[in-house]
Amino acid sequence: MQHRSEETRARILSSAESLFARKGYDATGVADICDSAGVSKGAFYHHFPSKQAVFQALLEDWLQQLDFEMTQKLADSSDIPSGLITMAGQTGKIFEGARTRAIIFLEFWMQASRQPEFWQVVVNPYYRYVRFFSEKFKEGIAEGSLSPNLNPEMASRLLIAMTLGILLQAFFDPSGTSWEEVTRQGVKSLMDGFRKKEL
Repeated sequence: MQHRSEETRARILSSAESLFARKGYDATGVADICDSAGVSKGAFYHHFPSKQAVFQALLEDWLQQLDFEMTQKLADSSDIPSGLITMAGQTGKIFEGARTRAIIFLEFWMQASRQPEFWQVVVNPYYRYVRFFSEKFKEGIAEGSLSPNLNPEMASRLLIAMTLGILLQAFFDPSGTSWEEVTRQGVKSLMDGFRKKEL
């Protein structure tokens, strides 16, 4: 029974992601999602109280996948800079879905700019990653791999700004270059600047 419930939830999310990207968030109704997923409205509302809740679940699922991969890469590395470079070199899956998800995010950001209740859903992950990378940079300073003069929060915001910029470029020009390699080289350049210099 639980397995069937999980399958239903997954179908709803998959259908919603496809419809949001194709038709837009506003133009997609709960009935559209139900028809595409082959579920009743009762089944939909059993899993999600609203269309916004579906978007939030999509966002949380994407971020959970990203968190798992980041944590694994950092845990397997000899130091923080090496872990971040390795992590950046494994971003292929992110870029594979970048265009579809970027379309959804861009539209939702427009919604969020006009509706405060949407805003926190969109910006909370940003602040969470600022804190996450700030802590990692503090760990790098403590382990001696990063410069003691590095400002962890500033470094975190710079890393995120670069990553978001690359994702936006990948959205506009998905086949223009290897965005995975651009990300790896970009993070490597940042880490080279952040590393503790040997006297």
